[in-house]
Amino acid sequence: QLVCEDVNVDRFYPVLYPKASRLILAFDEHVLSNHFKFGVIYQKLGQVWGGVGGGQGGGSPWVVLAPIPTPLQTSEEELFGTTEESPAFAEFLDVLGQRVQLRDFKGFRGGLDVTHGQTGSESVYCHFRDKEIMFHVSTKLPYTEGDAQQLQRKRHIGNDIVAIVFQDENTPFVPDMIASNFLHAFVVVQLEQGGTQGTLYKVSVTARDDVPFFGPPLPDPAVFRKVRAPPPLSHLAPPPGTRFPPPVPGSLPPQERTRAALLETLHEELQARSQAMLGLSPDDERPDNGGAAPGFFESFK
Repeated sequence: QLVCEDVNVDRFYPVLYPKASRLILAFDEHVLSNHFKFGVIYQKLGQVWGGVGGGQGGGSPWVVLAPIPTPLQTSEEELFGTTEESPAFAEFLDVLGQRVQLRDFKGFRGGLDVTHGQTGSESVYCHFRDKEIMFHVSTKLPYTEGDAQQLQRKRHIGNDIVAIVFQDENTPFVPDMIASNFLHAFVVVQLEQGGTQGTLYKVSVTARDDVPFFGPPLPDPAVFRKVRAPPPLSHLAPPPGTRFPPPVPGSLPPQERTRAALLETLHEELQARSQAMLGLSPDDERPDNGGAAPGFFESFK
């Protein structure tokens, strides 16, 4: 406490791992990024992949969001081949952020070309709470005649971690339509008829089985109303009467939560490696004669 008055632990344990300084330095140099890129895909009615199993044991690492009408069988080529934007999709893009000209753009470009125009002339960008977000919009990336796979579009969206799928109306979506090793989560946004409430969006989220649960939890029902309130990304609000899940007691802001998780991982690794140097098991018991290799002290003897 002479060094730091905020220390509230009873005891400290020595770190005996010779390369501990490298692990501590790596943690200290870990920078939480303020730059993000997301894919945005416009799915027209009828663009759905049929005959794909979902969930564990079904040959697919994904959870299917909706029943699949078997007569409708298309592919990711048709999904990336869409060139037009419906008025509803254009309105949704205005919710996400502002349309920017890519040439000589000075903000976070998310891998888009801002010099020669090889990734299109326009994109959607947002500066929100000190975070810069560039959206890779499928209809704004270059369309190549004769290229069935539309590699120019898939090269960017297929390398994103999260993609937003917009639907004008109820259209089943299966993540397996897009073959990608990087896309791990999809946010499906469906236009709802709001009537007097204005524009409503129904939101669903799906992720690969190997992705841990992440928040924030969606309200019930997960329907959001477009409101006139800047800045971008705050244009959505749940209708009156929406029930939200109770907040998690003692929950931290996202950046602090990430930092705490990294620190916990560092502590566990240093503790395990220090015990290994002493020839101790994680339960502070010496291994059996035929078990783990001897520790530092045993080797020294």
